[in-house]
Amino acid sequence: MVKICCIGAGYVGGPTMAVIALKCPSIEVAVVDISVARIAAWNSDELPIYEPGLDDVVKQCRGKNLFFSTEVEKHVSEADIIFVSVNTPTKTRGLGAGKAADLTYWESAARMIADVSKNDKIVVEKSTVPVKTAEAIEKILTHNCKGINFQILSNPEFLAEGTAIQDLFHPDRVLIGGRDTPEGQKAIQTLKKVYAHWVPEDRIICTNLWSAELSKLAANAFLAQRISSVNAMSALCEATGADVTQVSNAVGKDSRIGPKFLNASVGFGGSCFQKDILNLVYICECNGLPEVANYWKQVIKVNDYQKSRFVNRMVSSMFNTVSGKKIAILGFAFKKDTGDTRETPAIDVCKGLLGDNAHLSIYDPQVTQEQIQRDLSMEKFVWDHPTHLQPVIPYGLKQVNVVSGAHEATKDAHGLCILTEWDEFKTLDFKRIYDNMQKPAFVFDGRNVVDASKLREIGFIVYTIGKPLDAWLKDMPAVA
Repeated sequence: MVKICCIGAGYVGGPTMAVIALKCPSIEVAVVDISVARIAAWNSDELPIYEPGLDDVVKQCRGKNLFFSTEVEKHVSEADIIFVSVNTPTKTRGLGAGKAADLTYWESAARMIADVSKNDKIVVEKSTVPVKTAEAIEKILTHNCKGINFQILSNPEFLAEGTAIQDLFHPDRVLIGGRDTPEGQKAIQTLKKVYAHWVPEDRIICTNLWSAELSKLAANAFLAQRISSVNAMSALCEATGADVTQVSNAVGKDSRIGPKFLNASVGFGGSCFQKDILNLVYICECNGLPEVANYWKQVIKVNDYQKSRFVNRMVSSMFNTVSGKKIAILGFAFKKDTGDTRETPAIDVCKGLLGDNAHLSIYDPQVTQEQIQRDLSMEKFVWDHPTHLQPVIPYGLKQVNVVSGAHEATKDAHGLCILTEWDEFKTLDFKRIYDNMQKPAFVFDGRNVVDASKLREIGFIVYTIGKPLDAWLKDMPAVA
């Protein structure tokens, strides 16, 4: 029986290995992590991450050919194929701080693999890593190999949170990069056979190592670029009276462009987009390409601008101050159908409001009070380090109250702010909400999920991104 081991039981490793186990019953799959709490959660009825469909997949395979364990070295030693899906956070100090990927955990994993291996192995990069990481990993393994042969493959993930299981069941493509040597090509074919259990062969793309590594960064950069492009247009739409939804619909009908990722919003978030673009910027700078680096930097600048523009619109609309005012925050996750808050725009919006001394009442159906308090208290980039290495947050923010429902969040609030496009926010009883809010009552829709005209009929003053401005807002500055 072929044995697969995945180092790292996070958003990528857990779901990917669960689907491999489901689709390949003849393969034994072990997911290992040094976090006792995380592995315990994977072995419980309350999985550590929320992802539609994940529960069913795990429960079908767990204990049969899918195992979650803290016995890292044992399973690594026994495995034929090792996926490495550890954290690659942005460096917070030293060379490349604020841009370069920190490969501390990757290097540690590679050294451990070399130490415990007793037979030849295929080592697969599953984490998002800088171009040429495989070369560094190869050097570590070959200099500590004790006569064992290692082949390095790059197999980046292209999952979207909220649809990860369907993405794994029906991928647009599976990308496998390896060395152009007989041994490297044999390793590619070995991994290809795993995916071929359920993925059509024409969707399995084989490339060299560097193309596979760069393709992941490029894909995320292109997607983030589309979001920043439509968000830049949303600012112009507000200034001119155009409607960004109509503009993006017209643009998206062009077959050369297409409709996806053209929804204006308060900004993009998630664990990958900003981190990968910063990494891309650093690589460009290191390769003497400042013009290319500056191009990609602008994607992040527009994203930051969109968040600050949203906060400034809120504050200026509410008589230029939110000091002491209760603001309801509906949604904290970076997108619907996930509990993930990494780089969520809600963090920057909330911090901006707290900076003006607002009192926040926050509701999200999948994000815990502890997580929200941690996110609002944590320094930038710290979130991407393993939980046990993150600083302990000593106490909660007094101006932040996390509640269990939208009506509780909005009671006596001066304004409500929608930051995640959860379906339940589209069907709220806004008349009841209006009756229980302070007047004038404001709605700031950061995801364009409400019917602004109906809310105005109720009595709300409404701001929706990229739409013609409410009469109240027309004379208010969009930026400070």
